[in-house]
Amino acid sequence: MVQQQLGAIPPGWIGGFAESNAAFAYPDPNLASLPLLGNMDNIDKLQRQQAVKWPEFSWLTVLGDETSRCFQMFSPDISRLGYTDTGRIYSIICPQQGSCSPSLGCLNIEVTVTSQRGWADETTKLVAADLEVEGKIWLTPSALQNPLVKFLWKLFADSKLPFPARKAEAIRIKLHNSEDPSKPVLPGRSGESPRYKSPDFARHPAPEGWAVANLEVGIGPIVKTGNVIVDDFNQLLMDAVNLASGNLLHPGNVLTWNVWFEEPALVDQNEWRDHAEKWRDSIDADHGAPTGPGTPPRYFDGRPFQPIDAIVQEETDKIIAWLKAHLATLIKTAKVK
Repeated sequence: MVQQQLGAIPPGWIGGFAESNAAFAYPDPNLASLPLLGNMDNIDKLQRQQAVKWPEFSWLTVLGDETSRCFQMFSPDISRLGYTDTGRIYSIICPQQGSCSPSLGCLNIEVTVTSQRGWADETTKLVAADLEVEGKIWLTPSALQNPLVKFLWKLFADSKLPFPARKAEAIRIKLHNSEDPSKPVLPGRSGESPRYKSPDFARHPAPEGWAVANLEVGIGPIVKTGNVIVDDFNQLLMDAVNLASGNLLHPGNVLTWNVWFEEPALVDQNEWRDHAEKWRDSIDADHGAPTGPGTPPRYFDGRPFQPIDAIVQEETDKIIAWLKAHLATLIKTAKVK
């Protein structure tokens, strides 16, 4: 990131894109006239940015029960909003988080932005962006510290099947507009989420934060690979994630987040590409991030979320059942390869 004096917004802001079409205006911005552009296709147009210092996520740990709502900040300072001097958005870097299950080790969870459109206005501190996103989950290298996962990882490698041992073979989760599962576009709009009230520990109003916007996504099923052994394992892994996280990615749930921005800064286009590439494969080996860890999930009153006591036994039973069903075929496949 281009360095600047703390508290100083760099010169060069022109603005005007937000006012270029009357349909873009609040209170209900309509961005349909803009094409959805590939998220990494126009980095050479970026001039300014707002870093998301505090990505505060929220979801229901028990579907349909608002009292079960949890709050968790994902890894800070990974996400960014990139735009031109006039305010047209051309790229949004996505958030990541680590999650650990007792029996399967640690995993990476990412909301990958595939396309976007929209505007930012530094004068009003408003933003309106539409996004298409995809959820991805894959095992981290630190999962190898778990003997069972180490054994499975070798089976995966020897079989050459597309197990989620790296991001290229990540489990893909269908995400959709929370109001209409048939629509893939998510609206990101200024202000905190109107769906719920956030506790003080999940808020960063001025002077700490410069501005805030919110998004939400409906969780759909995982995308099948077409290989029954891999698909069964992927479902087992998803079940483990949801047990450990409190249904963070359970089909039918709604994942919401408030993104609290730092003040605008200039963009170094090469650094932007490097930053995006840095997170393309994963956060680091122990599900952490050089920018600092996120926070543990907590309820509104600050109590920590605790997975159910039976989670280890439930996960272990599922792994044993999967091995019984597929181990012989896996070993045979590995030998053939």
